[in-house]
Amino acid sequence: MEVGSLPVELWRLILSYLHLPDLGRCSLVCRAWYELILSLDKTRWRQLCLGCLEHRHPNWPNKPGVEPQSWREAFKQHYLASKTWIKNTQDLESSNCLSLFRRRKGRRRLCVGAGGEFGSLRAALAAASPYDRLVLLPGVHEEQGEVLLKVPVEVVGQGKLGDVALLASIDQHCPTARLCNMVFMPARFTSVLYKTTSGYVQFDNCNFESGQLQIHAPGTCQVKFCTFSQSSIHLRSVALCILENCEFTGSESASVTVEGCPSSDCNWACKHLAVLAKSCAVSMQEPDPASCPMARQVGWGKSLLGPVRTCKIVVEEQSSFLSAVGAQALLGSAQEDTEFGDNLQAAKEEEYLALDSNSSDSDLHSDDEEDVQAAYKLPYQAHSLSPMLADVTHSRLQSNRLHALQRDLKLKSLQQELQQDKEAQSLASSLQGCIIRQCLFRDGKGGIFIYSRGQAKLEGSIFRDLTYAVRCIQNSKVIMLRNDIHHCKASGIFLRLSAGGLIADNNIHSNCEAGVDIRKGANPLVLCNKIHSGLRSGIVVVGNGKGIIRSNQIYGNKEAGIYILYNGNPAVSGNHIFQGLAAGIAVNENGRGQITGNVICENQWGGADIRHGGDPILRNNLISCGYSDGVVVGESGKGLIEGNAIYGNKGCGVWMVSSSLPHLINNQISHNSIYGVAVFCRKDHAGDYLPGQGGGENFQEEREGAGGENDPDSEEEYLAARHPISVALVELNSINHNGAAGLHVKSSEALNIIANVIHANRDGGVAVLQSSQLTRIADNSISCNSRGGVLVEAECQVELRGNGIYENSSHGIVSKGEGVIMENDIIGNHRCGLQLLQAADMKVTKNRIQSFRDYGIALFDEAKGLVQENLIFQGRSKKSILRPVSNAQDCIIQNNMLLTFKKRFDMECMLTNPPARPHIERGAPRSCTAADSQRVSSITTRVDGGCHNHGSIFCTIL
Repeated sequence: MEVGSLPVELWRLILSYLHLPDLGRCSLVCRAWYELILSLDKTRWRQLCLGCLEHRHPNWPNKPGVEPQSWREAFKQHYLASKTWIKNTQDLESSNCLSLFRRRKGRRRLCVGAGGEFGSLRAALAAASPYDRLVLLPGVHEEQGEVLLKVPVEVVGQGKLGDVALLASIDQHCPTARLCNMVFMPARFTSVLYKTTSGYVQFDNCNFESGQLQIHAPGTCQVKFCTFSQSSIHLRSVALCILENCEFTGSESASVTVEGCPSSDCNWACKHLAVLAKSCAVSMQEPDPASCPMARQVGWGKSLLGPVRTCKIVVEEQSSFLSAVGAQALLGSAQEDTEFGDNLQAAKEEEYLALDSNSSDSDLHSDDEEDVQAAYKLPYQAHSLSPMLADVTHSRLQSNRLHALQRDLKLKSLQQELQQDKEAQSLASSLQGCIIRQCLFRDGKGGIFIYSRGQAKLEGSIFRDLTYAVRCIQNSKVIMLRNDIHHCKASGIFLRLSAGGLIADNNIHSNCEAGVDIRKGANPLVLCNKIHSGLRSGIVVVGNGKGIIRSNQIYGNKEAGIYILYNGNPAVSGNHIFQGLAAGIAVNENGRGQITGNVICENQWGGADIRHGGDPILRNNLISCGYSDGVVVGESGKGLIEGNAIYGNKGCGVWMVSSSLPHLINNQISHNSIYGVAVFCRKDHAGDYLPGQGGGENFQEEREGAGGENDPDSEEEYLAARHPISVALVELNSINHNGAAGLHVKSSEALNIIANVIHANRDGGVAVLQSSQLTRIADNSISCNSRGGVLVEAECQVELRGNGIYENSSHGIVSKGEGVIMENDIIGNHRCGLQLLQAADMKVTKNRIQSFRDYGIALFDEAKGLVQENLIFQGRSKKSILRPVSNAQDCIIQNNMLLTFKKRFDMECMLTNPPARPHIERGAPRSCTAADSQRVSSITTRVDGGCHNHGSIFCTIL
């Protein structure tokens, strides 16, 4: 019979009446018939799959409205899984050929209940032979005592789910069993519904109410399409078990408890379960954006956060979206409000045009003065920081460096991470312990509890409206892939007591506490998750917690995106942390951490906030477009802040309290709305946090136990690497085009400012307004600022040594304080080169000074001190030095050399021997001569294959 003899539609109609065996026979006729049978996927195969009482919709309970890719394949997987229980191979055959002649005993069908052969399940089991099928007729079946299952049987309820209720406690003592299509309720004498300590049990399409399943190794189980109402599963040292497509509701404790290390004594079914787990594994491809809603979530997150925004970086005339915060690559939901995005972008462009660097430089000179000034201009571009200055002058933001950051900080996918990290790849593919796949946990106390070296793998499940989703402690391991965890009353995922594992590609949002809480030596891999809209922090690392936190999107959280405290020491890299309602990253209460290569932008408070003994390494991050300061170092804050691009923040680039001791090294700090770097003497009190910054989290347990939980080896290594530091250090930074002074100092502690390029800021270069202890300003290039180069107020102590102070719009140096001004080049400033006012008491020696319009050195009021051995070049005004204005009797002016120029060649030779300052050999600043100054660069390296003592390796170069 040819297929082509009838229309295909008619064949499909005819074949839709066939049963499963007939469809199988038809598919064997020929290829054309085989393809015809396959074409019935959305008709007959769908009817067969949904009509089977032993199973439910393939995507139940999470996505019952989403059809599977193939109904036939889903039906096939259901059928194969239902036959796993009969694959017991413990009965050995003496010879393979004898099996051909062995008489196979048919499986009997025994009916239990009113109208059946047996009145009770106990009676039917007593008469059953191995692999018989016991059918429970509709009704309530109650057993008064514990039922022992001694032979492998299949117990199936007849009718729809709910028609058969079994009130019993079953103890399995046989190798295998299957129970299907029943409602299990506890007997009067125990809450245990079913337990096994040796055999394999399979549950399909059952309801469990107010009871518990207990599976102990070497026993194992497979549970599919079951509902647990106020019920739970307890697994002890199970080598491998599978829970699929189950729903857990209303639990009074954890819905699933996994205890003990996976047993090496595997049950016979483990190899079959491993094959089944691999064949049904959740695809490792990127998830559908529709399945992981982000900023659209119902609740406070939507109304408070609003449409997700983007952050645009403008470099000269060109503009480029950072891949970190691009509309497509980062958010997926930024398409919601196009008009809002356009308006925001226009506002940003207007704002950055106002801060455009071209205006900062060009305002210094008018057109009619350029020719006149050129005749008196001393070339200074050859000093040792000139490469940094050239980058700032020509590209205004070191565009090459910024574009390199954009390329390097692109968010990686999970596939890329797994390809690069073999440890993560091994964890993602592991099959041990309990595998929980496509389940729903809701409206209860806990989801999964793993302890005492237990192991669980969670894939594609939903956890919502629980107290916590996952709790993993005591050297246990959890592997979480593509789960949705939201609206938990406490933290979503909680790890402590040396727990570990892999948390990857999950959507964690709208939880009342942290999305991920890592404490007391826990050390997980946290990769490629979306952690957002939390009522507190995104990730908290507390009490010697560790972990590798990489390539995550962390946004819209009410407190810090990542909060590190109480000796927490994670490695945080490659994350995009944005639009938080507090700080991007907060390091507090002696927290540490290696924070490298992150994009931290558009947060309401500091991009990075370091306080109260926090001592992180903050390296090579892009910290931009924040609504407050870029980096905040509060009272007693420490840390190495190196190689970061701190750009376009509404507040200061770096804001620090004078009692803090950070090392601010080799950062690009530009286009911030207020100061580039600001140092204030205000003290923070214990409870004086910025709004939303600490104080709210409950860490009392960590305060009480912090002393006993420390890792001694790790502490010794850390202390050996980080020697006590007594002076804050600002070194080798490029501080340019900020809205106020480049460096603003109101300090009560000593400060070292060494080898920075401070250029084209909209106020002065360096302003020292309060300095009760010595502020050292050495080997800096301070140029083209909209006001003076350096301002020193009364009663301040400063040491200015080896600086190049060039072409500032006002005076080069104005001092009302005391200290030393030695070996500086103060050239081309539009007013006095050096001005001493009021009760200034300065030692001014061996400087080279020239002013375009005004005096080289001017002394006013009661200024006193020593002015000697300076070279003072003549400017346009024909003025060199003003001496009589000062009324101080002890102002000594001697041995200064006044030079005038007759030829342009003479001027070009004036800053060649020695060359223009600053003088720094091979890009490294010279050390300060004072005894208590220190220069420390701390470098953190993650060694391939793991870190020593599970911690970081710190190398210190003094």
